[in-house]
Amino acid sequence: MSVNLRHRNGGNAVIEVALMAPWIFFLFVGVLDFGFYAYSFISVENAARAAVLLTSQSKEAAGDQQDACTLVLNQLQGASSYGRTLPAGCNDVFSTPSDCKTQPCLYVNASLVKDSDGEDAAQVEVRYATIPMIPIPAVASGSFVLANSFVIDRIWQMKVNAAADY
Repeated sequence: MSVNLRHRNGGNAVIEVALMAPWIFFLFVGVLDFGFYAYSFISVENAARAAVLLTSQSKEAAGDQQDACTLVLNQLQGASSYGRTLPAGCNDVFSTPSDCKTQPCLYVNASLVKDSDGEDAAQVEVRYATIPMIPIPAVASGSFVLANSFVIDRIWQMKVNAAADY
């Protein structure tokens, strides 16, 4: 009597996939979350750099909140996540942290400061709070592996163009 071993071992692949599927799913979700946060960090870094380049043109431009805010909002359009749009303004969203759970929060501050050499410099601070992503529960603690949202804070400083003030 000949036994066909091929038919007897046919269910092994299904069992192996069923055992590995949750791990593959969590790995995929973790890579997705990490990619989103990395993209947000790079976007905030670029937005702060672009805003300080704009505000370092002259002493008058160094404190121009409106232009710095507009430029940062334009730079961060790709970082607004899952169809949620950025707020219309830049400076009042961190007063109510509960707003950051439903939409990304943004703070921009442009100012004229003295650098380490004692010369005039433009400084731009950009603070961006991401929205909560996909929650990955931690088994032992009953909390989540990643925080609900991350606050990315970047400060750039550049000497003011002295030739523009003459």
